Amino acid sequence: MVHSPFNFIFVHASLPKFLSFTDVSAALTLALKISLSSPLHSHSKQSTTMDEEFSLDDPTQLLESASDFAHHPGSLNDAAVKDFLDRFPLPVIISALQTKSDVPGLENTLVACLERVFKTKYGASLIPQYMTFVQVGLKADSQIVRCLSCKTVSSFLKNFDDKSIYAIKLIIDCDIYPLLLDCRVNGDEQVATAAIDAIKNLAQFPEAMGIIFPSNFNEATHLGNVASRCSSLGRVRVLSLIVKLFSISSSIASVIYNSNLLSLLETEIKNSNDTLVTLSALELLYELTEVQHGAQFLARTTFQLLHSIISNSSMESILRSRALMISGRLLSKENIYMFVDEPSAKSLISAIDVRLGLLDSQDTDERESALEALGGIGSSIQGAVLLLTSFPPAARHIVHAAFDRQGGGKQLAALHALGNIVGENRPEDGVILNGDAEESLRRLVYEVASESSKLTPSGLLLSVLQQAAEFRLAGYRVITGLVARVWCLMEICSKPEIISIVTDPTAETTKIAMEARYNCCKAIHKSFMSSKLVSDPALSGIAGKLQEAVQRGPYLVRKHTEATPVVMTAERF
Repeated sequence: MVHSPFNFIFVHASLPKFLSFTDVSAALTLALKISLSSPLHSHSKQSTTMDEEFSLDDPTQLLESASDFAHHPGSLNDAAVKDFLDRFPLPVIISALQTKSDVPGLENTLVACLERVFKTKYGASLIPQYMTFVQVGLKADSQIVRCLSCKTVSSFLKNFDDKSIYAIKLIIDCDIYPLLLDCRVNGDEQVATAAIDAIKNLAQFPEAMGIIFPSNFNEATHLGNVASRCSSLGRVRVLSLIVKLFSISSSIASVIYNSNLLSLLETEIKNSNDTLVTLSALELLYELTEVQHGAQFLARTTFQLLHSIISNSSMESILRSRALMISGRLLSKENIYMFVDEPSAKSLISAIDVRLGLLDSQDTDERESALEALGGIGSSIQGAVLLLTSFPPAARHIVHAAFDRQGGGKQLAALHALGNIVGENRPEDGVILNGDAEESLRRLVYEVASESSKLTPSGLLLSVLQQAAEFRLAGYRVITGLVARVWCLMEICSKPEIISIVTDPTAETTKIAMEARYNCCKAIHKSFMSSKLVSDPALSGIAGKLQEAVQRGPYLVRKHTEATPVVMTAERF
């Protein structure tokens, strides 16, 4: 069996793990000399002069060619990479990277070059031979070399054809995972990001679960153990890694839940000694609520924690605001009610209700967050029903604030929240709620109208459409959902001014506002045509205007004008 002169020295198992950078460099130089003089080299004619042309004593030509390669426009195919490596073998590049890093621009150029090499299928196929050098790179002082090494691990795992135990064995033999963890915890931002990507790629292998999630807490790589030894920044990075792994699949999320790693997040949130760390942990919890399969795991642990934060007046307002937003996101999911009982959901809504009561006379960010949270909850059918049927109904805060023209940001948040509750963003068959919830909604709207100078719901809606553009946009959303109710349709038809605004193609100037106005117009038209009002002769004019506006479309279409001759006195010279 014929062996390449590179193989006998570069196969990962043949290099002791205690080699220093000097030892590695010496090994590289020796391997290069053997390779260049060996009759087995596939390019023997070029090999006789390569040691003179590309001597490590003068890396100028390597630097120039690597720069051209790294900055080549477009993607590189395997043939281009093979051609480059035939001219500059990997041992030459790696040795130069390790021994000539003091040459200006060389390290950055070679790192960029190697990154492009290893992103290709051919380049990635060479990585197993050089895994020991990847191991050395993960320990390097240079942050960009560490970043390259993390990315190289990712390329190896993503391009490994046979997702078998061999890839994991190579990772274990070279002790790669602990080094990736160290890069994640102690590297700069780019290194930490590259490390988390590599670990996520590793997690795609079922055989890697025992490496990433060891059962023994005393294992050095157990994430709970790692977090206990870290600085506050390191702990947040470990938590972020847990969240990223959690999002990969429900099976990994289950492993994380059963390993009690989510309790690390809860511990940091409860930590009142460092507001920034607590806020970071809440941000990660917010990220968890976006995971499709997260509801079944978060519902079991999160509700009581959020309730305690929202109810705690001594906590920082920014922390309560974030807890409010997380509550809204969590209860906006239709499937959350499969995993949480109704009393728990009502208890959390009650905490928000009480908090809004305390903030009633204040125009603060926390109040807006609370209104947005209720709007998030109201976007689901079950959530909207709970908001309208609780006693007293938590939705009252939204309806009152939505029509307070002095409310500013508070009014805008409330209008969008009301749009969610009335079903503007729900499927057509989910707009109308159950009888008790619908009656509560109608009663709240008429109650607010009777207490205002407008006296009627139609007057309230018209006043919103007469405000600034951002308020009109929210108003269109409210009417789009609300007009599915017959009582609201009758109110709108009683105000010709509302019909004039929603059918006016010149009313809005931005694309999103034009589309919102048009959707509102379509909703009114559809509700009108399916109601008994369509047969009322007194409303035939409204029907015509709505029909014409729907046919016209959302955007302003200028009517075609014929060219007309212009008669003028000729200029005389």
